[in-house]
Amino acid sequence: MTFSPTELTKSLGRGLLSFPLTFFDDAGAFNEAGYRAHVAQQGAAGASGLFAAGGTGEFFSLTLEEYKRVVRAASDEVPDHLPLLAGVGYGTHMAVEFAKAAEANGADGLLVLPPYLVKSEQDGLRRHLTAICRSVGIGVIAYNRDNAVLTPETLDRLAQDCPNLIGLKDGVGDIELLTALRYRMDDRLIFIGGMPTAEVHASAAAAIGMTTYSSAIYNFAPEMALRFFNALRAGRAAEVGDLIRSFFLPYLAIRNRRAGYAVSIVKAGARIAGIDCGPVRSPLLDLTVDEERQLATLMQSCRMPVGELA
Repeated sequence: MTFSPTELTKSLGRGLLSFPLTFFDDAGAFNEAGYRAHVAQQGAAGASGLFAAGGTGEFFSLTLEEYKRVVRAASDEVPDHLPLLAGVGYGTHMAVEFAKAAEANGADGLLVLPPYLVKSEQDGLRRHLTAICRSVGIGVIAYNRDNAVLTPETLDRLAQDCPNLIGLKDGVGDIELLTALRYRMDDRLIFIGGMPTAEVHASAAAAIGMTTYSSAIYNFAPEMALRFFNALRAGRAAEVGDLIRSFFLPYLAIRNRRAGYAVSIVKAGARIAGIDCGPVRSPLLDLTVDEERQLATLMQSCRMPVGELA
């Protein structure tokens, strides 16, 4: 089925969101067969929406032609009852080109990643997002992160000018700003948690009305991701605390060792779980052999799927 912007908003708010990895072979080429199988598995595991070629999906490393293949493959494999969104980025003209390609290849919505490299004034960010929204008929989510952080005033103006702007994903973690944005917009937009390893921020974000978030670990441990999400929503604080202490904090200790590991550690977790996703593309670096072994030991201690330890 296709999702109107209104239907997309309702669907995304129902549960946890998945950002599938993009699969590469050992030579660095897109592994479409492996990716299709992964998307199908992710779609069947219990998420409420899938985001192809997002940050975890290494959008920044894909050519436009590869991007079209990734989005089309995901669109073919995602279950009919789940919406598919796709990441777009770079400068305005390139972002519009990617946005149109996403819509043409079956995406139900877009996630607008920060423009490459450039720091912009609020009016520039507003024009950028407006151009993207007006280039498509599908729903659009802005991503507050890095060099593209919207103020409440800018977001309000965008929501007035762009009916298909349906949400804001937060990758800043500034509770004061998030509170101001949330209460300025009321129920006009859906607010999505988008910090790396969003689970450790989820309790604080939920307290101000953020109903859902994206889970990177869903790629290799969907049962753990859904268990945490359901415990959080049900108010089982003791269970949430146990999972934070036993898995998420040790996981962060590995993730925080190097820049870019927020993606690399997810691919490592997938490989450990027996998912042949391949390496990350440069300029990212994969985990070291020792770090991957530490992650495998952590996953094994938490009873996650683990292949034979090296």
